[in-house]
Amino acid sequence: MRYIRDVESRPIVLSIAGLDPSSGAGITADVKTAAALGCYAVTCVTALTVQSTQGVFSVVPVRPELVRETLFRLCEDVKIAGVRVGMLGSGEVAAVVAEYLQQSRLPNIVLDPVLRSSSGAKLIDEAGVATIRGSLLQLCDVVTPNTEEAAELAGAGLNLSSEPWDAALPKLRMIARRLHELGCQAVVITGGHLKHPNDYLSYIGGVDEQVLAGSRVESGATHGTGCAFATALACGLAQGRDLLQAAREAKEYVRRAIAAAYPVGKGIGPVNQLFG
Repeated sequence: MRYIRDVESRPIVLSIAGLDPSSGAGITADVKTAAALGCYAVTCVTALTVQSTQGVFSVVPVRPELVRETLFRLCEDVKIAGVRVGMLGSGEVAAVVAEYLQQSRLPNIVLDPVLRSSSGAKLIDEAGVATIRGSLLQLCDVVTPNTEEAAELAGAGLNLSSEPWDAALPKLRMIARRLHELGCQAVVITGGHLKHPNDYLSYIGGVDEQVLAGSRVESGATHGTGCAFATALACGLAQGRDLLQAAREAKEYVRRAIAAAYPVGKGIGPVNQLFG
């Protein structure tokens, strides 16, 4: 895979997400990922956080009116080729984002349903979760939850982290089926929390099911893997790849970003999005 493209065509990818001051996840991480993969990122900040490698200490959603104006001004100015929707922070912001996506009909929308931080902090209220279930799942082209987020959105109440792959796979199929019933066209359930870190792709209208085999990279720097995967997937789709190819390349990109990470901070360090 070639990560830094010649400056002949740089699709514009919109990141709608929160601000992580440690730059491991969220808006600033998405900008780095897009740059590494030959795209140009424009951004809409949905929430400010007090955050470091040691955890999330506070979350303050941006005013919905500011989010709405940012999105419409950007759309007036540039041609968006792909979208990554991440942390939304509140039900009010989630509703504004859903309204914008409904009206704008942007292509290649990747929904990364950020519900909690890796340290366990809640990053969206119940109204926001309801908007993800009731609106955003139907508006996106693909949703990329981890296993915990997928189970919560599907109302499955399952914890698959300790199960072997043969036991986890039927449950992943059931969770994906429920997400499809909620209106999601395609889902990639990322398997970083699983005993065997395979990703599961389920696609209505195309490839019915694909298992993206993975191998674990032992590292203390895994902050931002979900953001990197979703943004890399949006970049691949924006560059004209089909979903399966884009997902495979995004998974490999994240694996290499983890492997190339260097120490930052006293907690869970960030992946190295700019390893190229």
